[in-house]
Amino acid sequence: MRTVLDIENVSKSYKLGKTDVPVLNDINLTINEGEFAAIMGPSGSGKSTLMNLIGCLDRPTSGKILITGMDISKLSDIELARIRGKKIGFVFQTFNLISRLSAQKNVELPMVYQDIPGKMREKRAKVLLEILGLGQRAHHKPPELSGGQRQRVAIARALANEPEIILADEPTGNLDSKTGREIMQIFDKLHTDGRTILMVTHDAELARNCDRIIRLRDGMIENGG
Repeated sequence: MRTVLDIENVSKSYKLGKTDVPVLNDINLTINEGEFAAIMGPSGSGKSTLMNLIGCLDRPTSGKILITGMDISKLSDIELARIRGKKIGFVFQTFNLISRLSAQKNVELPMVYQDIPGKMREKRAKVLLEILGLGQRAHHKPPELSGGQRQRVAIARALANEPEIILADEPTGNLDSKTGREIMQIFDKLHTDGRTILMVTHDAELARNCDRIIRLRDGMIENGG
């Protein structure tokens, strides 16, 4: 089975004045292609920091992070942004859609940054929205959509560049329980289709849907992940 993500002895600390504040301590983690893993842990355990490192939004203080064998901890900012746009799809609790753009244009946005031609962008965005049941809403703007519809747009956007990994940060956190279950069904279908998904969640019931639960506490993985 192909390894998509390999984290080797990763630590992360931040400067607070002259003091180094450790957030992650010697993290080792391997995620294989097609795996659906939940990341759980109390507030302050390092979940967000770990997601930021995996998502190429930050760099480790020490250790290596390899995405499909490429050591991203050594890349320049420009290279890192390129890899982030190509290999990572993000789904956020607050959707992070651009309210002045239509659903379709929001989905097209990651493809713009990868220099994909306009016609191809339009076609792929329409197909993704159709798959996610929003074909009739393609030209609606986020304020005209329900929370569940906005999260579906966000999932379509995450899939736009055929990423290696989907990072979902509390994807049902802003939704009622019924809509949350519908969104989880979409993630289950993506998993069945072979997508690799890492999901931060506080919801033990949602985590039970996953292949594996990675528990963080005090910046370390409990029980080897």
